[in-house]
Amino acid sequence: MKQVVIIGAGKIGATIAHLLADSGSYQVVVADHSAEQLARLERHPAIETAEIDIADADALDRLLTGRFAVLSAAPFHLTVAIAEAAARTGLHYLDLTEDVRSTQRVTEIAGTAKSAFIPQCGLAPGFISIVAQDLARRFDRLDAVRMRVGALPQYPSNALNYNLTWSTDGVINEYIEPCEAIVEGRTTLVPALEEREEFSLDGVTYEAFNTSGGLGTLCETLAGKVRTLNYRTIRYPGHAAIMKALLNDLGLKHRREVLKDILEHALPTTVQDVVIVFVTVSGWQGGRLVQETYANKIYAGVVAGRRMSAIQITTAGSICAVLDLLATGKLPQSGFIRQEEIGLDDFLANRFGALYAPPAEMTRRAS
Repeated sequence: MKQVVIIGAGKIGATIAHLLADSGSYQVVVADHSAEQLARLERHPAIETAEIDIADADALDRLLTGRFAVLSAAPFHLTVAIAEAAARTGLHYLDLTEDVRSTQRVTEIAGTAKSAFIPQCGLAPGFISIVAQDLARRFDRLDAVRMRVGALPQYPSNALNYNLTWSTDGVINEYIEPCEAIVEGRTTLVPALEEREEFSLDGVTYEAFNTSGGLGTLCETLAGKVRTLNYRTIRYPGHAAIMKALLNDLGLKHRREVLKDILEHALPTTVQDVVIVFVTVSGWQGGRLVQETYANKIYAGVVAGRRMSAIQITTAGSICAVLDLLATGKLPQSGFIRQEEIGLDDFLANRFGALYAPPAEMTRRAS
C-alpha cells in the first residue's frame, strides 16, 4: 500500500483523499493548517490528518519523509513551497495548479530532483492537454489546436449565469493573468477575458474567452509545429461582460480580496454542475485538410458511495489517475513529466481516469 500526503483539506483535497482511500491501494495523510477543515473530513481507516503550517519547512519535511508522493490541492501561492519540500525529501510530486509562474518554478525544481514532478494534473490544465495531444498526434502536419473547458451550473439562476464550483482564488487568477497562446506560429501572451466567441453543443449556446493557465506546457511542446494554439474557458452568454465590468471598470482586479469576498457572499456553491470538454484540432492527413473533435460532458453523480460535483469528479479523478499510473510504473519515475506525455488510452483505462467516460460507457464497464 502506497503512503501519500495530500496538502489541502478543501473540497478537492477531501475528494482526492476519499477516492484514494476507497481504492484500497493507498494510505492517505491529509494536511492543512485549519483544524476546522480537517475535522470536516469523512472518517475512513485509510485516512489520517495532520495540522501543519506549510511555511514551517522543517515540519513539512518531517511529514513528507518516507512517503511515496505528495499531492498539492492547496492554493496556488503555496505550490512552490510544497514542491521544494518534495525535492528535499525525495518524494514524487503532483499538483493541480493553473498558475503559470508557479509551474515554471516547479520545472526548475524538477531539474535537480530524483523523483517525478508532475504539475497541473487536474482538468485544465491536465486532462485537456492529454486529449489535445492525442488528437494532434494523428496528423501529419498541424494547423490549429483549440481547447475549450468549462465547469458550469446545470441550472443557472443569476446575472452571472454562474455558481462557485471551484477555488475562488483560482477563478480570479485565471480571469486576470495574461494567457499563453500561439498566434500565426508565434508564442505570445493574450489578455484574459478577451477574444470572446460563441458556439453551440447539444442545442445549448455557450460563450468562451481567454483565461490563464489552461494550456499547461503545450505552448512549449507544440512550438514550431502549429499555427494556432489557444485555450478558452466556457461559460453561459453574458458572464464575460459582467466580469470585465467588475475587474476592469470597477478596478477589482487590483483588489482581489474584495472581489473574492463579493463572489463568495453573492454566489452560492452547487454540486449540480456539468463539466464540458471541447477540443478541436485541424491539420493535414494524407495531403488533405482535416478536422477532428473531442467533445464530452461529465455530470455530478455518486462516486465511491458519495455524492460529488462534476468538478470534484474530474479534478480529483484526474490527479488520482496520474498518481495511479505513476505508482504502477506506467510513467517515468524521475524528472519533469508533462501532461501531454500521458497517453489518453492509458488514462481512460485507469480506474480513476474512467470517471471521464461518457455515461453509457460507464454503465457498460460496471456491468
